[in-house]
Amino acid sequence: MVIYGYTYAGGFIAGGLVVTFFAGWPWAIPFWLLAVFCLNFFRDPERIPPTGPYALSPADGKVMGVAKEGNATRISIFLNVFDVHVNRTPIPGKLSSIVYKQGAFLNAANPQASAANEQNVMVVDGTVGGKQTRIVFSQIAGLIARRIICYKQPGDTVAAAERIGLMKFGSRMDVTLGPEWNIQVQAGQRVVAGISILATLGEAK
Repeated sequence: MVIYGYTYAGGFIAGGLVVTFFAGWPWAIPFWLLAVFCLNFFRDPERIPPTGPYALSPADGKVMGVAKEGNATRISIFLNVFDVHVNRTPIPGKLSSIVYKQGAFLNAANPQASAANEQNVMVVDGTVGGKQTRIVFSQIAGLIARRIICYKQPGDTVAAAERIGLMKFGSRMDVTLGPEWNIQVQAGQRVVAGISILATLGEAK
């Protein structure tokens, strides 16, 4: 459980106790429901990543689009408020760059959010299946999710599916892969961070 879950839930529990004391338990029901929601939202289940020449999903959610951008492919994943919001690295390697960009707070399901919204852009360079590769992935804020948290610093070494941060209350994750990757997902598909395979090296779909 991410500590933020206890922090938010603790506040609602305290409020529920106060309301119960002064007004009775039925009036405190919204506080209990909000506490349960926060504990569920900030859950952080253990994940065992598959082994192989894979690029794994860095986020839970629904694939909103798979788009060609020159020689690269961008996969956009939308996270709703019921998804796990802890983010993970798609491949093992070194975080060569982490750049925070200010921006708007459009609905994260809007394709324009990829360029317009506030975001944290990370670049990981690693060796997968004996080949050097680079993946760019972005934590993108949404209409409600206006807080991006990153646990890492540029230069950090990460394992496959290692936790790298989280996004609060609905958001978007974009993943850009080079031409060496064979895409394995399509729009409408649900993915799980650290487990679902977005793309493979050296293996056609």
